[in-house]
Amino acid sequence: MASPRIVRATIVSLVVATVSAIALTAQQRSGATSNLTNADYARAERFMSWNTTPLVFRNAVSPNWMAGDRFWYRVTTSTGNEAVLVDPATGTKAPCTLPACAATASSATGGRGRGRGGRGAAAAITSTSPDGKRAVFIRDGNLVLRDNATGQETPLTTDGVKDFGYATDNAGWSKSERPIVVWSPDSRKIATFLQDQRNVGEMYLVSTVVGHPQLQAWKYPLPGDTTVSMIDRVVIDVESKQVVHLKMPPDQHRSSLCDNLACRGGDWNDVQWAPDASSVAFVSTSRDHRRTVLRVADASSGEVRDVLEETVKTFFESGNGRINWRYLPASNEVIWFSERDNWGQLYLYDLQTGKLKRQMTTGDGNVTQLLHVDPTTRALLFQAVGKESGRDPYFTHLYRMNMDGGAAKLLTPEEANHDITLSPSGRYFVDSYSKPDVPPVAVLRDADGKLIVELERADIAKLLATGWKPPQPITVKARDGVTDLYGLMYRPTHSVPGRKYPIVNHVYPGPQTGSVGSRSFSVARGDAQALAELGFVVVEIDGMGTPWRSKKFHEAYYGEMADNTLPDQIAGMKELARRFPWIDINRVGIYGHSGGGYAAAAAMFHHPEFFKVGISESGNHDNRVYEDDWAEKWMGLLENRGDDFTNYDSQANQNFVQGLKGKLLLAHGTMDANVPPNNTLLVVDALIKANKDFDLLMIPNAGHGYGDAANYMTRRRWDYFVRNLLGVEPPSEYRLGPS
Repeated sequence: MASPRIVRATIVSLVVATVSAIALTAQQRSGATSNLTNADYARAERFMSWNTTPLVFRNAVSPNWMAGDRFWYRVTTSTGNEAVLVDPATGTKAPCTLPACAATASSATGGRGRGRGGRGAAAAITSTSPDGKRAVFIRDGNLVLRDNATGQETPLTTDGVKDFGYATDNAGWSKSERPIVVWSPDSRKIATFLQDQRNVGEMYLVSTVVGHPQLQAWKYPLPGDTTVSMIDRVVIDVESKQVVHLKMPPDQHRSSLCDNLACRGGDWNDVQWAPDASSVAFVSTSRDHRRTVLRVADASSGEVRDVLEETVKTFFESGNGRINWRYLPASNEVIWFSERDNWGQLYLYDLQTGKLKRQMTTGDGNVTQLLHVDPTTRALLFQAVGKESGRDPYFTHLYRMNMDGGAAKLLTPEEANHDITLSPSGRYFVDSYSKPDVPPVAVLRDADGKLIVELERADIAKLLATGWKPPQPITVKARDGVTDLYGLMYRPTHSVPGRKYPIVNHVYPGPQTGSVGSRSFSVARGDAQALAELGFVVVEIDGMGTPWRSKKFHEAYYGEMADNTLPDQIAGMKELARRFPWIDINRVGIYGHSGGGYAAAAAMFHHPEFFKVGISESGNHDNRVYEDDWAEKWMGLLENRGDDFTNYDSQANQNFVQGLKGKLLLAHGTMDANVPPNNTLLVVDALIKANKDFDLLMIPNAGHGYGDAANYMTRRRWDYFVRNLLGVEPPSEYRLGPS
């Protein structure tokens, strides 16, 4: 009988040999036989935007419109840049020698300016009147009028106080010093509000400094709060300084489109003036976004009447990226947007009676943005998706139709995604069309869709010379095995035959957007291709519960936020692995930011048998501690269902940390005012109590996007997947970023 020492030595040798064999097998399967080097990371970095964007020329046409619908634009070329002047009437383009073009060229090559409009960083943010003569800004909760010619300032209001001020821009998750106002067309009146946040709960952030830290505190309502932000609507006559309070109870701080009164771009679109400024129309939306009312107010008396109302079971939206209702007092009509037939359609109502006159658009596919209404010809120009059979349902096209009936006419025939910029008159439009894998062509068309002149074709020859390849559009089936899902897949540009690659899911679950984003051409979509270069297949899939498809598709997991489209992501990746033998479905990673960070952590907790490595950045892990507007729109109002149980419990990631089996990295900026860091710390606390191993990166003084530390976060993301999913060591402390 062998001695115990010999037996132990034999066992140790066998264990070492077995572990070595497993490691060698893993390396052979992955094709990674050695650690990655600085050169490997530098090769991947070639696909980041600061390296790829400069290699694309004649790519973007942003028209600067002038009188008579003429316009000029500037494009980059291989030798610099040039300005082009276009005359739609003659269909000609020529070098632009206008002073504006020369001035723009000078500023483009000069140094960076300071402050806002030359007034310095502390200058007030203003809203300028349509005639350009005056502007308003906020001072101590009140609106002040400035004469732009003389600089003279005149208070318009005096009764605004802290947390109960005029035109204040604070939605909790987003805040600024800009005034939220809508000027009347004659520049004589302003529609705005007094925002009451006096008893609203606060959010707190603490800076990291040597010495005493600074405390940042501001109003930040949460789901379930008894008191949330409310607005008292007013009309202000800038000539007489008269403030007219609309005769109605305070409204919820809600939009029919986004999570603030002013949506992206800063416009308060749920308010529209009559051309003669005698009345103003607006939409009131309930706290849970299920009830929306169109109202009209007399601008002089403040009298308000309800025109029409729509109530839905889940959430009401008035468009995609743009509010689609229109106030048409001259014809005594209103255009209304609704998804009542499962698709986003336009409807025509009588303004006085509130009765439906006709449904204007029909059929499958959504009207996404109503761009132009001609009250004389009664023509409409609108963008829509999913109306062209056999095409990617996310491709945007432009259509024209008459308000009085008839079929919509397709104005952009190319099978591509069309970015549209209308002329001020609506008689012409610039159309830049492309696909994720096809560079753009920019043309000028008239309002009937007739091609007037080709403006530019993007030149990507230098980009292709580097070995760059576009992502591959993919279509997979959803969890139900029936519904088509669309996305993009990124492979290493120099893939090795016979090698199996781990698959990494870059996710954003919605509900307000998806993983892929725009279907237009982009030379770099974040770091997806760069990450693929390190030895991964990266996929982005727009799962059920994201917008742009049918209403039923969009509300697929309403009230069940923990779904996060994850069953669709899993089904899609498994299908890809069956189709492509070079995908290793046994090594799956996931990462995302904000809502994507929430989804990535949920994936690791709820589906540990599938996801092996996850990176969760700035996640809103429990929407009870995220802003009220977003959560209450997609989850419904917070309800206590007894025994300390609520309808929000199932969406809270910290309640499910015991499911973690793989490697998880949590990251958050400590000064994130959008998704405050306590969202991640709740998960950290639960993981510690559950005795779970995990990794944590808190970035001091960083906001939601990490600021100067963004490239550091990207590099740490690469390192984490390389080490834990690829199974090799990354280079030490590679410095990522433009030189």
